Amino acid sequence: QVQLVESGGGLVQAGGSLRLSCAASGLAFSWYGMGWFRQAPGKEREFVAGISGSGTTIYADSVKGRFMISRDNAKSTLYLQMNSLNPEDTAVYYCARSLGEVVGVERSQYANWGQGTQVTVSS
Repeated sequence: QVQLVESGGGLVQAGGSLRLSCAASGLAFSWYGMGWFRQAPGKEREFVAGISGSGTTIYADSVKGRFMISRDNAKSTLYLQMNSLNPEDTAVYYCARSLGEVVGVERSQYANWGQGTQVTVSS
């Protein structure tokens, strides 16, 4: 079955950087769109970034210019490079597989989810 395993979270100071990884198995990774979402305490899970099977990317306005999503199809791995982090970026970050090749911003457009990795940004 499909498995998505995130890693790379941790504690970082404001202004710092982290790179998250999501190792995928059990699917034709290169074909599917993939996305990153995050959920802060007491808030809804929100879209962060997505990348289609062909490499087209989309970002939430709140992270545009600071985060970069990428994928390595040979390694079946999704990445999220996060720069200029601020305390508002503190959340559990989840990777997800899109229902198809394209990606969207709604949770309903994604079928499989990882267990999440905690990112904490201190001020």
